[in-house]
Amino acid sequence: MIRTNDLKYTSVEICAGAGGQAVGLHYAGFKHIALIEIDKDACKTLSDNTDQDPEWAGCKVIETDLTKFDHARLGLEPGELDLLAGGVPCPPFSAAGKQLGRDDERDLFPTMLNLVDHLEPKAVMIENVRGLLEPPEKFQEYREEIIKRLESMGYKKCYWEVLEARDYGVPQLRPRAILVAMKAEYAKHFAWATPTKRDIVTVGEALYDSMKARFDAVKTPEADQAFKDWYESAQKGVAPTLVGGSKKHGGADLGPTRAKKAWGALGVCGMGVANNPEEMTAPDRDLFAAAGPKLTVPQAALIQGFPEKWKITGRKTAAYRQVGNAFPPPVAQAVGEQIYAAFEAAGVLER
Repeated sequence: MIRTNDLKYTSVEICAGAGGQAVGLHYAGFKHIALIEIDKDACKTLSDNTDQDPEWAGCKVIETDLTKFDHARLGLEPGELDLLAGGVPCPPFSAAGKQLGRDDERDLFPTMLNLVDHLEPKAVMIENVRGLLEPPEKFQEYREEIIKRLESMGYKKCYWEVLEARDYGVPQLRPRAILVAMKAEYAKHFAWATPTKRDIVTVGEALYDSMKARFDAVKTPEADQAFKDWYESAQKGVAPTLVGGSKKHGGADLGPTRAKKAWGALGVCGMGVANNPEEMTAPDRDLFAAAGPKLTVPQAALIQGFPEKWKITGRKTAAYRQVGNAFPPPVAQAVGEQIYAAFEAAGVLER
C-alpha cells in the first residue's frame, strides 16, 4: 500500500479492531486522533504499530466499552473533527449472528449515532456486513431510521453501498456494506470510487514470498515439490471470506465447511491456523497436511490486504480473530480517498 495524500484531515475511529479501517484511512490521508476499541489484544496491536511511528504521532489508543465512553475524553469541540469512522459489530446483521438487528444487544448503531450528535464531524463512515443491505427488505426500516437520524443532524446524501474487496486488489471475496454521510457542503462533491480495471490478485500471488520462505526453511526436496503443488493450486483464484468468529465459539480455523472446501481448491488446509515459522513444532500439521499448508496469522493478514509491516499481536487464536474480523485496508483507503477528495473539492482549509 502507498499513502496517496498528505495527512491533512483528522479522524476518530470506533470499534477499531486490529486496525484494518484505520490503516486504510491513514493511507488515504487521515491523521487519527484516537482509535477506540474494547478488546485488549486488539488495543495492543494498535499500540504496537502506532506508538513509535511518527506518522501516527498524537494518536491515542483508548481501550473502553463504547457504550460507557465519554466523548469529552477526545478534547474536541463540536464540528472540529473531519471524519468519524468505525465498523460497528456485525453479528446483529450477519447470518451467523441470527440477524436480530436492533434486538441484538451488540448493536452499536445507536451509540455511534449519539457520538455523531456530540462530535458533529464533517463526515461519517460506517462499515458492516452485506447482510445489512441484502436482502433489501430485511433491515430496510432500520436503515431508513439511521438515515433520518443523520439527516436530522445536518447530513445530506447519506449513501449505502456494497463494495467487494476483490475489486480493490484484495485476494479475497469479501463484500462489505458501507455508509458514508457528509455535511451538505461536502456531500455534493462525494462519489463512490469506481474500481479501476486491474488483474485479480490471486492467493498464490499474495502469499508467494511468505509461503516459499516457510517451505524453504524445511530444506528438503519434498518441501520444494510441496511448494510447487501449493502454488499451482493457489494461482486459481481469490480466497473465500475469512471468518474471525467470536470469543464464545471455538478456536481458529478458516470458516464453515463450504469455505474449507474453497480453501482446499486453493491448496490451503482450512482446518486450523499454523504456528509462525519460528514456533513451528509440527511440520506435518502446519505445512504437509494432505489438504496442503495451513495459513499463519501474518499470511491471513496478507489475505485481508494488510501491509506486511503491520504486525498482529497476541496468542494465535486471539491474533487470528483480529485478522478475520478486520475491514480490508485497501477498501477503506479507496472510500477514504473519495471523502478526502470531497473535502478538497469543497475547499476545506488546512489547519
